[in-house]
Amino acid sequence: MQTLLFVSAPLLPAVFGLLCGLAPAFRGRKARHAWVTLGLVAAFGLTLALCATGDGSVTLFTLGATIPIIARSDALSRLFAVLVSGMWLVAGVYSFGYLEHDSAPRRYFLFYFLTEGALLALCFAGTMVTMYLCFETMTLCSVALVLHNRTREAVAAGLKYLLYSIAGAMMGLFGIFYLTEHAAAAEFMPGGILTAETLRRDGGTLLWVLLVTLIGFGTKAGLFPMHGWLPTAHPAAPAPASAVLSGVIVKSGVLCVLRILYYVAGPEVFAGTWLQTVLLALALVTVFMGSMLALLENNLKKRLAYSTVSQISYILFGLFLCDAQAMSGALMHVWFHSILKTALFLCAGAILVQTGRAGVDGLTGVGKRMPVTLWCFTLAGVGLIGIPPLAGFLSKWYLARGALEGGLAVFSWLGPVVLLVSALLTAGYLLPVSTAAFFPGMGKDALATAFPRGEAGAAMRWPMLLLAALALLAGLWPAPLMRAVDAIVRPLL
Repeated sequence: MQTLLFVSAPLLPAVFGLLCGLAPAFRGRKARHAWVTLGLVAAFGLTLALCATGDGSVTLFTLGATIPIIARSDALSRLFAVLVSGMWLVAGVYSFGYLEHDSAPRRYFLFYFLTEGALLALCFAGTMVTMYLCFETMTLCSVALVLHNRTREAVAAGLKYLLYSIAGAMMGLFGIFYLTEHAAAAEFMPGGILTAETLRRDGGTLLWVLLVTLIGFGTKAGLFPMHGWLPTAHPAAPAPASAVLSGVIVKSGVLCVLRILYYVAGPEVFAGTWLQTVLLALALVTVFMGSMLALLENNLKKRLAYSTVSQISYILFGLFLCDAQAMSGALMHVWFHSILKTALFLCAGAILVQTGRAGVDGLTGVGKRMPVTLWCFTLAGVGLIGIPPLAGFLSKWYLARGALEGGLAVFSWLGPVVLLVSALLTAGYLLPVSTAAFFPGMGKDALATAFPRGEAGAAMRWPMLLLAALALLAGLWPAPLMRAVDAIVRPLL
């Protein structure tokens, strides 16, 4: 049964996408929406069913004579897979309203489903080679989402995304060649799989290999100095694609970093070395730099993209600390950031569709015409800042405490300081949008003239409301997520 689920969970979205994109029966809007909804719900259901089967692994086939392609279900894969399928469902429903007047919605859903399938396969990848193949497949499929509008800006952004992704993946592949050659087993294991001889003899080389590998996979997560694609690609894509790019796809880089660091090398190889110092410094530079660039940016979607650069490095900082409390905060922030940033991008998309304005300085008073959208934006923004009781506070609390109690010399105080400064900068680039939207000092007639259209349709409103409610619920009742995170952290640290 588990083998069947391992195969069907990633293949089912691909089948739905191919039929939606190629079958003439889905040219009609109602038939297409029904088919897409069925596919998204089925993918979510299959993912939950696979997660319910518990731990296990299956060798699907073998490349050549020595390279097994293994699917593996463990606590980490389940945490990411449920997130992927859940956010894909929410953003997919939102797409119905956003793409209502789009010229090629079938092409969009084709690659939307293909990307989901590749991401689910990546979540359940059981070896480095399997992970790499799924990672590259996901990149190639998601490029089409960035290119969807086919404008000059979108094509340039797609090419930049592709070049950065290929460069990062090649750096990751270099590491996989080395690490596979020196592994005692093929399948990921908590604590690492490298041979004792490699750890004893090649320690210095291993650290350099890990540096290249982690920066390579960190490219997808926007880690400095490989972050440049993110603020270009996300604004160019349609808003629901931007939402999953920023809320979900960047987490694929986090997942790969986690696998390499804790399931291939092991924390003992990494902790207390110069490599840990370098990566912690890169993470903090990225946190501060992303927040500053977001503060200076006027385009709303680009501002949110720079915010993602900063927020994902919160997660990486927690992973690089090699501390149980900090890792718990990082893994919680994987979920919290996904909920909050997906909500923010969906709200930004609704604003863009209804007003035609991309710049923050042109949105004064829009909250009076689109109160639901702007209240959802405000709740998600407050959560991203880290203000209780919304999601975002608890994960940042654990990250700061983990840094303070980790005893890593300068990082024990510098880390919390940078996180606090970044939170203040986050308030500086998100809250003014809400205050200007709700306190315009304009009359009703002036507002109606400035913003002739009100709220977006129900297909766009309900996903935003759902995510805003989740942001509050996750902050008030984090126990289920904390239990899932604890099941990951306990075997590792």
